[in-house]
Amino acid sequence: MDHIDRLLLAQLQQDATQSYAALGQAVGLSAGAAHERVRKLRERGVIRRTTIEVDPAAVGSAVLAYVLVDSTSWMGDSANDFAALPEVLEAHVIAGTASVLVKVRTATTEQLQDVLRRIYAIDGVSGTQATVVLETFFERPLSPEATDQT
Repeated sequence: MDHIDRLLLAQLQQDATQSYAALGQAVGLSAGAAHERVRKLRERGVIRRTTIEVDPAAVGSAVLAYVLVDSTSWMGDSANDFAALPEVLEAHVIAGTASVLVKVRTATTEQLQDVLRRIYAIDGVSGTQATVVLETFFERPLSPEATDQT
């Protein structure tokens, strides 16, 4: 991946709906060349999907919590159990005092409590510790330019 690919990724992260002509102009390529590079980035799995960013509060999911999940066994095989909970946005096997870290969004703290009960019901889970977010200063996507080594 070269500098142009990284610039293309940064442009797409800002607005994935822009035309290949606009993408090419932003990075100094023709529309066709920009299209070809984006196609290759998709084929190589660098671009996994194209999506939109939704305001969680606007769709009734204003409560954000990060939950540390303790376990009595290896949780690496529990991905499907966590994925089955629609309120769980991310789940990561981690090193440290807990086994899994999950990101949860709900409308209310009562709904968060219900999600915690359902997490606790997953085989091997021995406890949870939730941290509720009061305010988010910022969230940012991965910057492809920040790791530019070329």
